[in-house]
Amino acid sequence: MLKRFIPHLLLILSGASLTLAFAPFNLWLLTIPALALALRQVLKLKHKPFMAGWLFGAGWFGAGVSWVHVSIADFGGLPLIASIGLMALLCGYLALYPALATKLTARYFAPQLWPLALPFFWTLAEWLRSWMLSGFPWLSLGYSQFESPLSGFAPIIGETGITALLVISATLFAIAHTKRTLFNAALVTTCLFVAGFVLKQHAWVVPKHTYSVGMAQGNIAQSLRWVPEQDAPTMQTYWNLTESLWDNDLIIWPEAAVPKLEPLAQPFLAKVNERAFNENTALITGIVNYNWETDEAWNNLIVLGKRSSDAAYPDYQYFHNNRFSKHHLLPVGEFVPFEDWLRPLAPLFDLPMSSFSRGKFVQPNLEANGIKLAPAICFEIAFPRQVLANVYSDTDMIITVSNDAWFGRSHGPGQHLQIAQMRALELGRPVLRATNNGITAFIDYKGNVTDVLPQFEVGSITAPVVATTGLTPYYHLQDLGVWLLVIALFGGALFIRRQS
Repeated sequence: MLKRFIPHLLLILSGASLTLAFAPFNLWLLTIPALALALRQVLKLKHKPFMAGWLFGAGWFGAGVSWVHVSIADFGGLPLIASIGLMALLCGYLALYPALATKLTARYFAPQLWPLALPFFWTLAEWLRSWMLSGFPWLSLGYSQFESPLSGFAPIIGETGITALLVISATLFAIAHTKRTLFNAALVTTCLFVAGFVLKQHAWVVPKHTYSVGMAQGNIAQSLRWVPEQDAPTMQTYWNLTESLWDNDLIIWPEAAVPKLEPLAQPFLAKVNERAFNENTALITGIVNYNWETDEAWNNLIVLGKRSSDAAYPDYQYFHNNRFSKHHLLPVGEFVPFEDWLRPLAPLFDLPMSSFSRGKFVQPNLEANGIKLAPAICFEIAFPRQVLANVYSDTDMIITVSNDAWFGRSHGPGQHLQIAQMRALELGRPVLRATNNGITAFIDYKGNVTDVLPQFEVGSITAPVVATTGLTPYYHLQDLGVWLLVIALFGGALFIRRQS
């Protein structure tokens, strides 16, 4: 009786084990065997491919995004049983996508054709996951390979393309049943890793200028961030932290570092604006803007101080155009779907600042002291198409600000940093990551973290940042590269199926 459930258990465990392949654990070698083991169990449960794929996905997301439970339990105001139920609902939903991929593959193709067919259905399912219900592309398999040789493919086919390569390799191992087929799987995998290593040695972009950048990390407790009595102490914290940073070319504060609404924070912003200009620098900060006439709110980044290096006067004035408004809003945290029904149910659906308006998908770069920056606020860094759409030929670097205090001491912030590292590698631009409580980090254009502030500490950090010029192949190809790959393989599977 127990033996019947071993494949089911292995599916859940193989999915859960993938958590160790991602940051902060980075056991990237685990991804292919874990996925291959899961796919072998899918083949064993050949009459239940959807259920098998769903069990794997439940383990994958149940362990991998368990940090979501921290924010629900600690800040959602729900009893434990309700927060566990919501977490289970989220993971059950996310597990539908690998289930869809395995179901479609098993429905139309024999096992020997899975290495050609599954990458297409997997890519399709992951594309749907990044789009449906505003999208949740977190924990895509390719991120696990950031430290592996396969990361050499990132500047060509992006993280999505690396995911497809992993699926190809894992599926070959999953269907291997003889020494020959096992050798073929090992040979293909070795070739992919060698090719990735060779590609990793190539410089796709060229360094053009080095800037000195400072960032401040206030470590403001989440429970205090929107308490009116804490506005002045929070702003004073960031003012004090910046005293040692004024001699930098650029200074960055994290998401909503200024806790007052922008129209109410004008005296403080004027002080920072004037000081930055007098110190011959620029400062970028997160802040919430609110239009009293239209009742619209935006999660913004604004530039204070010098816009260009030869500016004759401070740049900032209320509602100036040197700002970025977050486009990709986080469900529940920044907008509430079906809010008329959900808001009365629990504090989780009535959090402060949960009714934002969207900024445009494509916006001009921020310009700060002559430096051009492509912005992404918090969750947006996980959407490569959006980040790419806001990088231009003259973009110097990418800036992403966040508040990961929602996720406590979980592995969520480590995964978030790893995602930012992948964007740097894909686009050949350094990434400046400023957060409220960590992980605040400088990431060079090769994706390496060059300097970092420890989590849960109040502090400032300064580092040189090398801006780049030139564009990676991925910038030009975007997702076309991975789609050409998986469609070509899929076409091969269709051709072989017709011939047999």
